[in-house]
Amino acid sequence: MAENQRKVRTGRVRAHEDRAHDHNLASELGAVEQNILLRIQDFDDPRQEWRRLFSELYGTFLLVIVAAGGGMMNQAFPGVISRSAAVVAPGLMVMGIILFMGKISGAHLNPAVSIAFALRGDFPWRRVPGYIVVQLIGATLACVLLQALIGVSATYGSNYPAADYSAGAAFGMEALLTLVLVSVILGTASGAPNVGLLGAFAVGAYIAVAGLWGSPISGTSMNPARTFGPDLAGGNFSDYWVYVAGPLAGAVVAVGIAFILRGPGGGQSGSGAAQGALFTEAAKDQKP
Repeated sequence: MAENQRKVRTGRVRAHEDRAHDHNLASELGAVEQNILLRIQDFDDPRQEWRRLFSELYGTFLLVIVAAGGGMMNQAFPGVISRSAAVVAPGLMVMGIILFMGKISGAHLNPAVSIAFALRGDFPWRRVPGYIVVQLIGATLACVLLQALIGVSATYGSNYPAADYSAGAAFGMEALLTLVLVSVILGTASGAPNVGLLGAFAVGAYIAVAGLWGSPISGTSMNPARTFGPDLAGGNFSDYWVYVAGPLAGAVVAVGIAFILRGPGGGQSGSGAAQGALFTEAAKDQKP
């Protein structure tokens, strides 16, 4: 009888130990899974920078596919693509890109925007070179693909000053157009009433509007990467300086205006938008 009781007690102890072991194992597995999820979600983790860089490359690729593709398709099929359609399409594409991957990289898609965010204090300068390099690569890959598919030079999808206008006039137009673009971007990233989903619509709508009235003189690039891709793929860098200096000048002035309107940058909303937390609850908790 005593032997049976001892065996029962021993069995109970072992069962308790087994349950405790299973509980500890489950807790450890749960902690591992949670850590994996946190690493995936925490894009501020330097180990996740490659995700942000791929996001910028892919996003710029998609933007230039549409922006350069309109002119190239019109050359291949004259009269099929109207000017209005060609300049509105990039705005719609940018809207979609911001909505589906803005929280990953901030959806800069533009060296001038990356530099503006850094000047504003919303984006680390150390990450700017990587963003610019992948933006240029994405734009170039898009144009190489378009040339292969459509069979016309990518120069037909690039931006050049109008025949009757000087490079200086085109520079001024690009600076002006980019000034407003970056002002819209910084404004919707700073906690203004239209921050969030409406920010994507504001940026996309402005790009379309700018193209409708500003494209005849300069082509409405507002983006050094957008013009670099077709120029490199087509082998024609005529007046390319206009599409670097113009957008950068406009972006710098826009940062100054943002300081006048809203003071210094580096706040939660602006940093979240620039670095990838826009449209998410994480932006509310992110430190400047």
